[in-house]
Amino acid sequence: MTNQTVADLLARSNRLGADPKVTNYAGGNTSAKGTDADPVTGEPVELLWVKGSGGDLGTLTEQGLAVLRLDRLRALVDVYPGVEREDEMVAAFDYCLHGKGVAAPSIDTAMHALVDAAHVDHLHPDAGIAIATAADGERLTGEIFGEKVVWVPWRRPGFQLGLDIAAIKAQNPAAIGCILGGHGITAWGDTSDEAEANSSWIIATATAYIEKNGKPDPFGGVRDGFEALPEAERRARAAALAPTIRGLASTDMPMVGHYTDTDAVLEFLASEKAPALAELGTSCPDHFLRTKVKPMLLDLPATASVDEQLARLKDLHAAYRADYQAYYDAHADENSPAIRGADPLIVLVPGVGMFSFGANKQTARVAGEFYVNAINVMRGAEALSTYAPISDAEKFRIEYWALEEAKLRRMPKPKSHQGRIAFVTGAASGIGKAIATRLAAEGACVVVADLDLEKAQAAAAELGGTDVAIGVAANVADEAAVQAAIDATVLAFGGIDLVVNNAGLSLSKPLLETTEKDWDLQHDVMAKGSFLVSKAAAAAMIAQGMGGDVVYISSKNSVFAGPNNIAYSATKADQAHQVRLLAVELGEYGIRVNGINPDGVVRGSGIFASGWGANRAATYGVKEEDLGQFYANRTILKREVVPDNVADAVFVLTGPELSRTTGLHIPVDSGVAAAFLR
Repeated sequence: MTNQTVADLLARSNRLGADPKVTNYAGGNTSAKGTDADPVTGEPVELLWVKGSGGDLGTLTEQGLAVLRLDRLRALVDVYPGVEREDEMVAAFDYCLHGKGVAAPSIDTAMHALVDAAHVDHLHPDAGIAIATAADGERLTGEIFGEKVVWVPWRRPGFQLGLDIAAIKAQNPAAIGCILGGHGITAWGDTSDEAEANSSWIIATATAYIEKNGKPDPFGGVRDGFEALPEAERRARAAALAPTIRGLASTDMPMVGHYTDTDAVLEFLASEKAPALAELGTSCPDHFLRTKVKPMLLDLPATASVDEQLARLKDLHAAYRADYQAYYDAHADENSPAIRGADPLIVLVPGVGMFSFGANKQTARVAGEFYVNAINVMRGAEALSTYAPISDAEKFRIEYWALEEAKLRRMPKPKSHQGRIAFVTGAASGIGKAIATRLAAEGACVVVADLDLEKAQAAAAELGGTDVAIGVAANVADEAAVQAAIDATVLAFGGIDLVVNNAGLSLSKPLLETTEKDWDLQHDVMAKGSFLVSKAAAAAMIAQGMGGDVVYISSKNSVFAGPNNIAYSATKADQAHQVRLLAVELGEYGIRVNGINPDGVVRGSGIFASGWGANRAATYGVKEEDLGQFYANRTILKREVVPDNVADAVFVLTGPELSRTTGLHIPVDSGVAAAFLR
């Protein structure tokens, strides 16, 4: 049962974390001190509840709290070996834990434990960091807050910073908090409500001061030609650039992308000061740990052509990698972790927007959110003073901190398809939906493409939020509609890696009853549709330079056909031969093309539900409800095939185990001897 102290802490944390102006995702931490019963003696014991390492305030639950004994935490002061060895104190926190199954204590635990206040908030508000990164931040702190808020010079988070803030509170009885140079704010209170009110007052006061006293044009004037393109043109340009940018950002490791074209981003990129400020990089540790120390900024106007921008981006990427390697070499020593990759995580294109990258969609999206925070910080600092972030040497001490490296190593092993972006046609139901579900479960970002947008979006929602899947409308027989769906894919996730041509339909009729319209419809959807989707997707994959997979859901009928389905079987044979042709053509780009030949997929199949099942049952003289078993009985294995079996085959074909396989057709039919490939 949650006690009231913990309940109040969680409620306060969730309120603070819900407002991006207060703190960013997974940034900052909160705490409360109180008593609970010792599970051994039953006697009351003083405890500290504090947000654990890696947690997020906005979604914090009791399981995300570290719970520690205050008497043991305070005793660490007597054994503290000094700032040169303060990292050792994090391991000592483990000996202060109360109970089991709690979250790991973060580096900021000392700040919360040692400050003499029942409730402490450490936050990263844009307005607060603007003061913290201003060249004359100490003067501004006194001018804005008087005795209520004290300036603390930059110090890397750790035990010594906790001691410093504890001393400042003791020496300044009127203070309700402090500005941490280059970093953020800390506030405290005797009650949870008081701490929250003090945090809010500091943020509101800083915000109001900047608005009242700041320059109206902190970023300077607008650069000619760098203004935002009209929305439709802007997004078309973003879609044209995105695959190449993602490929550049994935040189060292595959990345998922996120595109942002908010007013704040576009206004910053159009400004005179953008190049100089971008070069200075971010300051708050939570920012640059997710954005790298600085972004890559395209130095061409929005009026430049796509080809000019692509060529320049490639040159800038080479320069960025060399510069980042130089940064690493300048500050690394024999104890530093190995370089984690020299590619940018933030790519800025004036007039178009921002492309942010991460190992998964959430990480990519959050990186973009952090850079928007950084833009807001720079705006505030420049409005009042001059933006002056911490030095590259200090940034390196954070970025390649042994404690940060240990946190990265604790992360779970990525799933087989993490970082891959899949586009599945006809995915709102049946086989396509099973494939989309399996790929999402294996870590892929999935685009559910279907003729019916509402059904596509509903199917995508079942897979998770938009960090996992989105639904798009896709009439695969319409070239413009296909290109729009691929553009939506690259704008949502940065690019495309895996295509499943699954959309299909069938009209079961004998030759003499098959009309030209029947023939054209089935060939338009399956033969022409697969061609159009493969063409548009391959263009993006080639631009990325990351290889990829194209999978055709063909049919047993492509090899051996039953009666009364000439149009369907002919178009499936067309699909099967597209596999062979494209495997040869696209292999030089590392794109593998394979096919799957299912048969007798009755349960859960959209085609069978649409009338094909009734027709086939009539053809074979069985009841429609017995059709699945009828198909199973005529196979070697005598086992019914269901959509999940096809999804399993897609998973294997596109996973790491068959990385040297292309041009293959896998039967998923429980064994139909007449359809054996010869």
